[in-house]
Amino acid sequence: MTRPVAINHVGAVVDDIEAAIKWYQDVMGFGLVGGPYDLTSEGAMGAQTRNILGQSLNHLRIAHMAAANGVGLELFEPVDPPIERRDEVIEYWRHGYFHICVTDPDVEDLVARIVETGGKQLSDFWQERPPKKEFRMCYCADPFGNVVEVYSHQYEAMQGSKD
Repeated sequence: MTRPVAINHVGAVVDDIEAAIKWYQDVMGFGLVGGPYDLTSEGAMGAQTRNILGQSLNHLRIAHMAAANGVGLELFEPVDPPIERRDEVIEYWRHGYFHICVTDPDVEDLVARIVETGGKQLSDFWQERPPKKEFRMCYCADPFGNVVEVYSHQYEAMQGSKD
């Protein structure tokens, strides 16, 4: 049997890395682990950066943050070529990852903080697994257009209680 691996980090693109660091610290309580750093195609990490992210990359800012459970959030601010905003916030029909989910026992309070600090509430509050009214969730977006789902309980509890 294959052993499960842990999720190490998730990457998100933002248009203002300094503002994103502050927002994720103030609203989510994430800690700054490193950065922000400037990566360029000509710098010490240039060959590696272009190999990973593509030959059109000339300049990128990057920062590393960590959630309470140690899972990382890697923030990217494209400088050259510049960032392009999505037309739709939730592009669930496109291939790839489309959101992160955080856990907070007071979903309504965290969603209120997200909205008060420039984010958006994208869905209603939902009771995830009736009749367990304490299992709550809501979809939001950070001020930078990244989708953030909020769960009231850990993933195994929320999704393992469907029966």
